[in-house]
Formats: sequence, C-alpha cells, structure tokens
Amino acid sequence: MSVVRRILPLPAPGETAFLSGVLRSESVGGLLALGAALVALVWANSPADSSYHAFITFDVGPLDLEHWGADGALTLFFFVAGLELKREFVVGSLRRPADALVPVTAALCGVAVPALLYTLVNVTASSGRPGGWAIPAATDIAFALAVLSVVGSHLPASLRAFLLTLAVVDDLVVIVIIAVVFTDTVHVVDLLASLALAVLWAVLQRMRVGSGWVYLPIAVATWWFMHESGVHATIAGVLLGLLTRVRRDPGEEHSPGEVLEHRLSPVSAALAVPFFALVSAGVPISGGDALLHDPVVIGVLIGLVLGKPIGVLGGTYVVTRLTRAELNEDLTWGQMLGVSMLAGIGFTVSLLVSDLSFSGPEADAAKAGVLAASVIAALLGALVLRHPRRVVP
Repeated sequence: MSVVRRILPLPAPGETAFLSGVLRSESVGGLLALGAALVALVWANSPADSSYHAFITFDVGPLDLEHWGADGALTLFFFVAGLELKREFVVGSLRRPADALVPVTAALCGVAVPALLYTLVNVTASSGRPGGWAIPAATDIAFALAVLSVVGSHLPASLRAFLLTLAVVDDLVVIVIIAVVFTDTVHVVDLLASLALAVLWAVLQRMRVGSGWVYLPIAVATWWFMHESGVHATIAGVLLGLLTRVRRDPGEEHSPGEVLEHRLSPVSAALAVPFFALVSAGVPISGGDALLHDPVVIGVLIGLVLGKPIGVLGGTYVVTRLTRAELNEDLTWGQMLGVSMLAGIGFTVSLLVSDLSFSGPEADAAKAGVLAASVIAALLGALVLRHPRRVVP
C-alpha cells in the first residue's frame, strides 16, 4: 500500500505548543507595529511634522533614534529570526529535506518574482530606479500572522506553520541580500573582531556555559564591531542566533535557543518592531498623482501585491507537480492562495531595505509603496481566507 505524501507536514507533537507561543507573540506584535506605524504616519503628516523629524533625529549616545531603530531594534528582531531558522533546520519542520522542499521553494520564488517584476517596471520606465529591486522581496511575518489570527483562527496548524517557515526562510534570503548587496566599504579589523566574538559565543555554547551575564557583553560588542565594519549591524543578530544551540541535551527540558526565543520573541514583537515602525514609517504623503505614477511605487506595489502570491503559490504548485505530492486533506488551494497573498505584507524588512536602497524623496516614495502594498495585500488575503472556496472551488 503506497503512502500518500502531503506537501505540508504537520508540526511534530513537541513543536506544537512552542509554535503556538511564537505565533501568538508575533500576532500581537504585528498589531502593535500597525498602531505604531499609524501614529508615525499621522504625526509625520500633521502640522506637528517638524517635531516628528526632531524626534527621529534625536541623538541617544552614538546614534539617533532612527538609526537605533534600524540598526539596534531590528538586530533583536533578526536575532530571533536566526534562532527560529536554526531551530527549524535542526529540530523543526525543515530538518527533513523532503519536508523543507515546499516552503523553501515557495520562499525562493516569493523573493525572485517580486524582484523581477519590480526590475521590469523600473527598467522600462524612463525615470525608473531599478536599484530598489530588493524592496518587495521580504515578507513581514508579524503583520501576516496578525491578519491570520484575526480572519483565520479556524485554519489548520499546517498552514500557519507554512507561513511562519516561509517567512523565516524569506528573512534568511533577504539577510544575505543585505549583507552582500548593501555593503559598500568593509573595515576588515572591525569585521574580524566581530567574527572573533561570534566564534567565542559559539565556543561558550559548545562548552555549555549558561550564564546570560557572560553572553550579554559579547552580544553587544559583536553588534558594535559589526556596525563599525560597514556591514549592516543586523547581520550580527542573525549570526549569533544561528550559532546558538537549539538541540536539547539528555535530561534538558529546554535548549538555550528555546529559552532565548521564548524570552525574546515577545520583546522583539511588542517593543523592537513597533519602535522601528514608529521611527521609520513616518512618510510624508505628498505629491498625490505623482506618487501614483512613480515607477518605484508602482514596482513595489506590483512586486508585493502580485509578485509575492505568484511566486509563493507558483513555487508550491510546481513542487507538487514535480514530486506528485498532494495537498493536505484539511487544506484547499483557496486557503493557499490567501496565505500567499498575506506574504505580500512587506512592512518591517521592506522599510529597512527602502532606506538601504534610496535616500530622501526616493526612500519616502519606496516606503509609501511598501505601506500601501502591505495594506492591499492584507485586505486581499483576509478576503480570500474568509471565503476560500468562492475564489478557488
């Protein structure tokens, strides 16, 4: 009797409770970040707009608040992403290559198709700026899960796990893009110092050193030297997350990675990401029709709203055809389409890449496109998930 292979494996029994906690914190964080983004938008477009500019440029130590958001708060966000990725590949749903094939392929296609569509729009436009091709490549897991928690509480666990895994792999790809594409000048001594400290972190993990007071100064120093090296500081967070032990020792109730993820996920979701949204989403909405005709805005909109679902759903469908796997019995292709649309919510990382790709009015236009596309993707995804069988019988 042949065994039917499903495209989305169910989370292992031991992973279900842990995954539920991650999903809850990410969902709440997405709602908080949305509120912070709305405050920033209203503030930046109010008569008190000068005070918003003064706020984000206020210096606290070596950086102003805007850079503390992008280089500091998001380092914690990416550290948690590194922990999630390490756990998924070592003990989670990606540890078996056959199970990892669908979400990894979907994530890669979900990065490539939006980038290609953005580039096509901006190459063919006379005033196009193709340098922003990476902006629509990212998925904001916090916002996507927040929408999913509101409209899709009845959806199967396998679909929620798919969205989380998709976004984690998506983050890894975008992290590599940030490290490779957006590093102009590298200060070798600082980079080597940061890498040496990361190696020390890994050695202490291997020696089973458990005191947080030992790791905290190493983490801060690793972040600072990475920042000074010219490589984006958030890479330090990912690196340390990937070097943290996530496999439990015999008799160990929780691994260090699980402990850190449990403690830091709520902090990242409820404080770090909303703070970044507050200092980054204050885009002056001016120009009216000019924005609607800006190739950067159009490219970002098409990339996130159309490119993401085409890439994610198309990649998933191709894998099922090539491997002869079948959709899970409790899933429909309409639900898969809805989740693929939610992948078009770019927000956090897309805003970061907007700042890395452009400056001044160009960055504001890109951010406006990200915010508009994220809202549209959220509404369309929610609508499809509410009535999936009406869309795809």
